[in-house]
Amino acid sequence: MNKLTVTLSAAAVAASALFATPAAAQFAKAEDAIKYRKSAFTVLGAHFGRIGAVVKGERPFNAAEVQANAAVVETLSTLPWAAFGAGTDKGETRAKPEIWTSADKFKGGADQMQKAVAALSVAAKSGNLDQVKAAFGEAGKTCKGCHDNFRKD
Repeated sequence: MNKLTVTLSAAAVAASALFATPAAAQFAKAEDAIKYRKSAFTVLGAHFGRIGAVVKGERPFNAAEVQANAAVVETLSTLPWAAFGAGTDKGETRAKPEIWTSADKFKGGADQMQKAVAALSVAAKSGNLDQVKAAFGEAGKTCKGCHDNFRKD
């Protein structure tokens, strides 16, 4: 990833973060919220997967790339939650009803994931692959926990 790409990615992520909170009020239809959260998770997963490829040894370790991807993941980890409002449990979604019936547990899982990806971002800034691997593993556990409890296969 060249410096321009990293800079543009960081700018796009920062702009997304600015508009994340008001986005919840902007969903005209439940389908819009579902599309929004699915998109946020898709992009988050793509950047998390890029780090995963490095952790698994499928791609060479480039500290700058890992740091850039971790920063994107950290920012994106804040976006999807506003799109789990009332009425978004129907339609094209793999969200389980437990998201709404166990909202505190769901929020706790989201909070844990955000903390874990923040720690991944810190590890990425260290430039130490072993720290990245450890933090990636912890972040992955939080993702899996939420998928196991709140996502239909």
